[in-house]
This record gives sequence, structure tokens and C-alpha cells, in this order.
Amino acid sequence: MDGDQIFRACAVSAWTHSKQVRSARIVFQGFVSSTRSSGVRKIKQTNKQMMLGSIWQYLYTSFLRFWLKWFLRQITGKCELQRICHGYEPGAPRTTRIENSLKSSKNKVLQDAVDVKEDAVEGCVTQIVKEKNIKEQKDPKFKVNLHQCLIQISGYNTLFSAVEELRKVTFESENEEHEKMLLKLWDLLMPSVKLESRVTKQWGDIGFQGDDPKTDFRGMGLLGLVNLVFFSENYNKAARHVLSHANHPSLGYSYAIVGINLTEMAYSLLRSGALKPHFYNTVAGKPHMHHFHQLYCYLAYEFDKFWVEEKPASIMEFNIYREKFHDKVKGFLLEPEVSLILKLESKKCPDD
Repeated sequence: MDGDQIFRACAVSAWTHSKQVRSARIVFQGFVSSTRSSGVRKIKQTNKQMMLGSIWQYLYTSFLRFWLKWFLRQITGKCELQRICHGYEPGAPRTTRIENSLKSSKNKVLQDAVDVKEDAVEGCVTQIVKEKNIKEQKDPKFKVNLHQCLIQISGYNTLFSAVEELRKVTFESENEEHEKMLLKLWDLLMPSVKLESRVTKQWGDIGFQGDDPKTDFRGMGLLGLVNLVFFSENYNKAARHVLSHANHPSLGYSYAIVGINLTEMAYSLLRSGALKPHFYNTVAGKPHMHHFHQLYCYLAYEFDKFWVEEKPASIMEFNIYREKFHDKVKGFLLEPEVSLILKLESKKCPDD
């Protein structure tokens, strides 16, 4: 092949490659344009659905709900609260509906009931009976049922306040009780290994980041440590089993750090109200702090199972799988009969 032929062949090849590049660019631009148009249509459609939903919500709460309640009362002779207490079993199905009914009411006595303190529940129930003109002799169980619902609603609010208060407590090395709790965690998880000193690289063996664990408690305060100790003390065999997985050469993760992260998950779910169905189903009266710690134990144990089953490529994928697990838990909490209880033998927890 002479020089001219080589030159022509190269020119044809370059022209063909250039044409392919232009074609690919056109296809890509068309794809981007199509995707962008599709995205815009989806956004418009979503906005339209949201607007229609808002209009329906406004019409229902402002007009339709009132007349529907009035109509049903004429037919049944009972107010909405009575119908809920009669129509639903104790637990989340009943208490959640009672709470929503009180919040949606235009009557201030009923609205204020969702924020009532435990010691004022009895008087609040009496006020509601009077406001709704309920004849106790015709519905003798109503006061008892409503009282139980308000105790659960009030108890949830009180529990969050207690959890928030503990979260705000900073871990302090100078505090003897804090130090005892930290050393207790080591002894529970590593009973056959003596801690060489208070500040040591050994803390990494149970998943802390540095030589001094106190820096790892900044986000969740003392709440993070209390949860770790509670799990290790009340479900010791399970906690050490989880720790063994955390120290796995390929599937391992930082046990303590992940535990503190799961404390944040539990705290966020509590703060948002997502845990109401769980507590309404599992605690007949007022939930105590140990009920929150038990929920943490469930999360710690179930996350470990989830992590091992999913087999992430590395710890660098932690946030991805953490969110997957979070979504899974939130899905459970949408179920009416949800009960996030760790079904393992544990020490009996006394009432707080």
C-alpha cells in the first residue's frame, strides 16, 4: 500500500469515527433531552397530584369531615371517639386513631388532650365526656378506654423528653459514674481480656475510633453509651455474637460506632413519631426508658443480621446499607400490628 492509499484510508477512518462520534453525541443529546422532558413531566404530574391532594385535604378537614361526623353520630348515637373505642382493638389501631381524632378536632379541650400530662389524664377524660355529652351509663367502658389511650399518648411524649434529656448529657471523663459505665461495657464484651489502661488502642477491639472513646459519644451523648451497656448487659450472649461479626476480616464494622449510629436512628424515629405504633402495641400503659433501650437492642441485633445477609463489599458502603435498613424498619412501622421486640432471653427489666 503506497502513501496515498494509506492517507486515504486514514482519512476515511477518521471521517467514519467522526461520524460515529457525532451520531453518538446526537443520541446522547436526544437521550438527555428526552430524560429532561420526561423529568419535567413527572415533576409537573407530581405537583399536580400534590395540589389536588392539598385541595382534597382542605375540603375534607374544613367541610366534609364535620358533616360526616355529624351524620354518623345521628345514625349511631355515638361520637367519633366512642366509635373508635368500640370499633378497634387496644393498641396502635385504637390509640393512633384517637390521637388523630383529637388533633383534628376544632374543640380546644380535645385538641389540648394530645399534650396532657400523665397526672392530668383523669381530669382530661372527665372534661371530654362533658364536652361530648357522653352518657356514662350507656357507654360505661368509654372512660376506661379513652384513659388508656391518653396514658399511652402522654407516655410517648414523656419518653421522648427523657430520651432527649439523656442525649444532651455529655460524657465526661471526670464523672465517676460515666467512667464506671464505660469500663463496664468493656468487661461485658471482653470478659477474658484485661484493659491495659483507660486510654489505649484496645478500645478499637470493640469498635471505638480512637484511644479514648469519650470523643465518639459527642453526637448522642450519654444515650449512646447507655444503649451499648444495656444491650451488652441484658442480651450479653447476643451482644458478643454481634461483636464477633463486627470483627470479621471481610464483613466487619466498628461495633461501638455503629451502635451509636443506631442510637441516632432510634432517637430520630422516636422524635418523628414513627415509633408510636410500636410503643402503642407493645406497652399497654406508659412506656419507660428501658422500653426505648429494648428497641435499640432490636435494631442492633437485626442490623447485624441484615449486614451479614447483604454481604457489603466493604465498610465504605455502610451508609448505603444503613439507609436500606432504615427504610426496612420504617416499612415495618407502617404495619398496624408492628412490634419491634427482640425475641431473645434477657434479664428482667424493672420499671423505671
